[in-house]
Amino acid sequence: MARIVFDLPAHFGFSTELQIYISHVNQGGHLDNAQLLSLVSEARVRFFQSLGYPEADVGGLSTVVGDIVAQYKSEGFHGETMRVDMAPADLNRYGFDLVFRMTEKTSGREVARGKVGIVFIGRSDRKVAPIPESIRQLLLARAASHA
Repeated sequence: MARIVFDLPAHFGFSTELQIYISHVNQGGHLDNAQLLSLVSEARVRFFQSLGYPEADVGGLSTVVGDIVAQYKSEGFHGETMRVDMAPADLNRYGFDLVFRMTEKTSGREVARGKVGIVFIGRSDRKVAPIPESIRQLLLARAASHA
């Protein structure tokens, strides 16, 4: 099977910190793969909050995850604080990719990188909907900013 090759953007427009709790660790003593997704999901919620929106109502629309890809670079351990940097990328009519990089706060060791494909949907009809122009402009501005 071919390995995932994933390049990161030159800069990120959002950053948050999350601690690895004991519930995030598997029997191998390191960050569990399912819990990585949980931490990235929390960072995604915080990303939308930083834009001024709950992810259930972004400019009158909801958001759903269409796909996700993650590549591990090292292990994460109980008690470590992760810095999760995020940047919107590859905007299209109905969504965008939210690229992330997770690093251990103290050492800067990269733990994981990847992207979450975000799709906008109508809150009542649950059908794919175009990104509102005001939200598109916020995303483009965030993509261009430095955290």
